[in-house]
Amino acid sequence: MLAKVLSSCFRSIFSKPPLPASISDTNAPLMSEDYRRMQQELHKNPDYGVASVGYAPLVAQVMKARGITELLDYGAGKGRLGMTLREQMQPPLTIHHYDPAIPEWSAPAESCAFVACIDVLEHIEPHHIDNVLDDLQRVTTGVGVFTVHTGPAVKVLSDGRNAHLIQQPPAWWLPQFMSRFDLVQFNRMPQGFWIVVNARSA
Repeated sequence: MLAKVLSSCFRSIFSKPPLPASISDTNAPLMSEDYRRMQQELHKNPDYGVASVGYAPLVAQVMKARGITELLDYGAGKGRLGMTLREQMQPPLTIHHYDPAIPEWSAPAESCAFVACIDVLEHIEPHHIDNVLDDLQRVTTGVGVFTVHTGPAVKVLSDGRNAHLIQQPPAWWLPQFMSRFDLVQFNRMPQGFWIVVNARSA
């Protein structure tokens, strides 16, 4: 169903060339240590972080439309997006992972011409969201595909908070994105929305 919704809108979305992203402070904190430990605990649950699999067709469509074979999965969790993409796309395919809660993927992310940030931003601590969005802008040098869930999660943190720390409507999120990126496509989903963006020149 998602693939059918997407297929009609990709031919015109990617006609303009990507622009270089502006630079942000790579030393700005993206996550508190307490929250990092909570996320590491949540990731022990095999059912945590499965949304990226459902969005893999969207990411694959955009990559194929642009002829892109290299991806940064920002907030990669268990790396399920990359695993699914390898099943849906022909090689060569290079996938870089970044997730501050996963030790082997916690080094600051390098910039990439294509960045996917799937089911991540609603989990960010509110006082760090500007830093994270600035970092997302820094690493996105071409096209970005971002999804946001706008309601509560099923899971809760060890301190009792809902796992979706930011539960805001698109009207709150869109200005955050549009101050950092050129918005190319916006689509509502039953529990949130997805967007396609281009990097913006400094």
